[in-house]
Amino acid sequence: MNISSEIEQFILSVLGSGDEITLSRNELAQYFSVAPSQINYVLSTRFTIARGFIVKSRRGGGGGITLVRIAGGDDPVSGQLKEVSGADTLPENRARDMVDRLVRAQAVTEREKALILASLSAKALDGAKESGRLRRNIYREILIALMRK
Repeated sequence: MNISSEIEQFILSVLGSGDEITLSRNELAQYFSVAPSQINYVLSTRFTIARGFIVKSRRGGGGGITLVRIAGGDDPVSGQLKEVSGADTLPENRARDMVDRLVRAQAVTEREKALILASLSAKALDGAKESGRLRRNIYREILIALMRK
C-alpha cells in the first residue's frame, strides 16, 4: 500500500461512521513523516465531493482541516452538489431548473428559492468575468450551506 492510500485509510478509520471530523494537517504530516503538501494531495484527490466529502481548511493553528461526509442516497441537495461540482460552468437557466427541483423536493422554501435565484441571476453577476463559473461556485457554496442546515 502506498503512503497516500495509508493516509486515506487512516483518515477514514478516524472518521469511522461519523459525519464530521477535525484534524491537524501538520500532526498528520508528522505522524506519517511526510510534508504537509502530501496531506493536501490526499485530501484533494481522495476526499472529493464526487466521492462524498467536503474538505474545509483553516489557515494557521497547525493547518486545521474539517472533513464532512456528504449524506448519500436520494438527498436532492447532495445530488446537486455532486452534479455542480463536476461541471465547469452553470448557465442561469440550468440553475433555475435545479433550484426548482429543490423546491419540489421540499429541500428549500419558495422564499429561499427567490433568494438563491437572485444571487445567481445575470443581473447580480453583471460584468463578472466568467459568470457561468462564478454562478457555479456560488451555487456550490449555497448547497454546502444547505447540507449543514
